[in-house]
Amino acid sequence: MTALTMKIYQRAQIRELEGFARDRMSISSDVLMQRAGNAALDFLIEHWPNAKHIVIVCGGGNNGGDGYVLAHAAQKRGLQVTIWQVGQTEKLSSAAAQAYDACLSANVAMQSFLDREALQQTDVIVDAIYGIGLQGEVRQEGRIVIEAINQSGVPVLSLDIPSGVDADTGAIMGVAIHATATMTFMGLKLGLLTGSGLSYTGLLQCHDLQLPEELFSLVEGVTEKMSFSQFADYLKPRPRDYHKGNAGHVLIVGGDVGFSGAVRMAAEAALRVGAGLVSVATHPAHAEMINLTCPEIMSHGVQSTIKLRALLKKATVVIVGPGLGQSFWSKRLLKVVLQSHLPLVVDADALNLIAKTPIKRTNWILTPHPGEAARLLQQTAQAVQQNRLAAAQKIQQQYEGVCVLKGAGTLIAVAHQMPVLCDAGNPGMATAGMGDVLSGVIGGWVAQGVPLAEAAKLGVYTHASAGDAAAKLCGERGMLAMDLIPFLHLLANDRMPRVAS
Repeated sequence: MTALTMKIYQRAQIRELEGFARDRMSISSDVLMQRAGNAALDFLIEHWPNAKHIVIVCGGGNNGGDGYVLAHAAQKRGLQVTIWQVGQTEKLSSAAAQAYDACLSANVAMQSFLDREALQQTDVIVDAIYGIGLQGEVRQEGRIVIEAINQSGVPVLSLDIPSGVDADTGAIMGVAIHATATMTFMGLKLGLLTGSGLSYTGLLQCHDLQLPEELFSLVEGVTEKMSFSQFADYLKPRPRDYHKGNAGHVLIVGGDVGFSGAVRMAAEAALRVGAGLVSVATHPAHAEMINLTCPEIMSHGVQSTIKLRALLKKATVVIVGPGLGQSFWSKRLLKVVLQSHLPLVVDADALNLIAKTPIKRTNWILTPHPGEAARLLQQTAQAVQQNRLAAAQKIQQQYEGVCVLKGAGTLIAVAHQMPVLCDAGNPGMATAGMGDVLSGVIGGWVAQGVPLAEAAKLGVYTHASAGDAAAKLCGERGMLAMDLIPFLHLLANDRMPRVAS
């Protein structure tokens, strides 16, 4: 993996790269714009080889300049080209103005954006309206254009980022282009890979604009993507004299009345990634049923704190929260767990209870979805989703340990480390029990001696990749959490071809 495919930037870092390219390597904005426009045209022709007529919608910034370059080059290659101008051309940068003038000199057809019906008669629309510079809500003129493009039913190629998506966060600035594909330049932007931006990006391609690799070493990203190659040491075959004691003992605490399935799913997931022993401390009302379909699980009905303390003495790691509830029973069990010094994986109602009386702990992994994250931070879920990276980092700072902010583009924040992002996973995983399976996977890796931060990363990536494998086999809609189990088994042994980047 190269810096281009692993590092993830926000707009400030992209501006730094542009500055270094200009000042240290004498690569001007004009050259970068020419490369961007031509690369995007190559991508368009490759993916829509039968396109004859294209409309390029150009804004008043450098993103529009990329569009002008593409338009000029496309006409040279024999395509019928129309430029729809949005905003004032008088304020174009020098490089963008040169590209605009080149289109004028070549008699490329240009007009203001007026005719919605004409959009429906083209083969491909190129979105070159705002780019990564957009800050603040899309104004009325832009809103009208974006809505018309989205309603046209025509494939859309966005340049750098779908217009209206915040490059730093993935938030939608009032309205945004629903791109069929996006070609981004110089480096991956965080807004393309997490939050709502993921739903607007479509097929994503990153082009380095022929910049030398040493340039990327000058600027750190704000996050980086994960890959299985990072975890190769943890996936090696076991020694021949290995025994279950080497693989640790996971204790799962949860499953109040009516929620027995949560601990059951977490338990099998922990076993399937290789934990040596898995015990469940659950409500006595259903304890005997937990292991009916998986007898390897040791299930204990726990009413007294004395019994739970005895189980804790045998554990390597504790997963607390799946199906826990917020009853008096739930609170008593959580209190005992928090008194232990064992590493913890904390999920579901355990997070909600901790949010009411916040504490800090270095040896735990918190795994909130946006709603739980909102309660931990005492804000709204919408605020969390508006800036997922900031939310993950803030939770980690306030509660210490490791924070896994689940959702589209899961983010993992660890003290004194660059946050990481998981770009595997799919919408089919938005179903009951997926979080319980994830907690079991993470706990299973911790039990086997994987350090907490690495266990969180490996757990997230294993889980997401299993979801992708299940979707590839059967489709996304109708996927169940337990559908991941056979793929977890394969992935934990490095026995399955990768279906995620």
